[in-house]
Amino acid sequence: MTTNRVANLLRKRESPQRPIFLELFFDLVYVFALTRIVDELVLDYTRGRVAETLTTSLSENGETLLLFLAIWWIWTQTAWMTSRFDPLQPAIQFVVLATMFGSLLLAVAISGALSETGLLFASTYVAIQVGRTLFFVLTMPGHDLRRINMLALVWFGASAVPWLGGAFAPELTRNLLWLLALAIDYLGGTLGWPVPWLGRSQVSPWAVAGEYLAERYWLLIIVALGETILTAGTAFLHGPIVAERTLALVLSFVTTVLLWRIYFYRAGQILGEAIAASADPGRLGRPAELSHLLMALGIVANSAGSELVLIDPSGHAKPAWVAAMLGGPALYLAGRSVFEHVAFARVSRPRPIGILVLAAIAPVMVGLPPLGVAAAAAAVLLGVAVSDTIRAHGRPLEQASPPR
Repeated sequence: MTTNRVANLLRKRESPQRPIFLELFFDLVYVFALTRIVDELVLDYTRGRVAETLTTSLSENGETLLLFLAIWWIWTQTAWMTSRFDPLQPAIQFVVLATMFGSLLLAVAISGALSETGLLFASTYVAIQVGRTLFFVLTMPGHDLRRINMLALVWFGASAVPWLGGAFAPELTRNLLWLLALAIDYLGGTLGWPVPWLGRSQVSPWAVAGEYLAERYWLLIIVALGETILTAGTAFLHGPIVAERTLALVLSFVTTVLLWRIYFYRAGQILGEAIAASADPGRLGRPAELSHLLMALGIVANSAGSELVLIDPSGHAKPAWVAAMLGGPALYLAGRSVFEHVAFARVSRPRPIGILVLAAIAPVMVGLPPLGVAAAAAAVLLGVAVSDTIRAHGRPLEQASPPR
């Protein structure tokens, strides 16, 4: 490939730093993927003995978390890719669409990934990561991004061994091997793909396209919140339309609105500005990614909790159910606290207070009607949102002030 053709593949600095329709289209498959993750969580909480004990449920949740982290890493790597390459170019569009189809296969394989569809899940994951990285190695001769992709290829090649080996192993061994594979992938990306004698990537994607990545992440939060509405609406249709279930649907919607409000007011609106104002955007990008991972996990857990309430709104909340219904919002507030520190170099007191309140009331909620637990979670989130509104009333909009 000539130098001009290589240059054409790259995102230009003068190009608009916003996702295009292709990337929004790509995100649609993650609505389905997150729905499959939520379905697995609900199964973890409702099947036989698993639903009765918190320890067993957490073990089952850990297996589902492995699958979520794999899908999250695919999305993250795709966002990094489109932050550096021009998605208007046909070659890049091909890679994005191929990744989208692979992500669809991953989502399809989720329900049996720890049993009969394990090989499909692992081989698809490896094919996506190794395949697109190899594509850029072959199409970027003489460019520094070729070297970076060669480094990444070494790491993805290393993680492919436990990924594929785990697909043929018994369940416990599979979990351990896949945990090792994920650790390799996440560690490699975090450290810049270091390889002895070959060096490492010195430039963070956040330093290159921080404004663009900020918008990609908040779009993903919108996708996750949209999945919650989809799950709640679908669950509501699968049962009788009675007062308790209608109230459960209302609470699910109100909680989703509160999560949206807490995210976007105000740090969610100015992450790009905070990254641009930072002296070291790459360093600031890491906690920004972590914060969105925690918030996405919180939204997924909350979505599972909402479905549990719709299944049995007036029954008795088991410890594992309470963990989902209160732990999801708590995890979300924890991620939002990290996010706020990225944008303003501080954390507002209502967020840690909200986490403490959710933790404090959890033991009391066990055995109560799930509808009451959901109402308690919504009340705590409402308190956080109202505190934000009161604090901002009559003041000018706060500007980004990232950590120095």
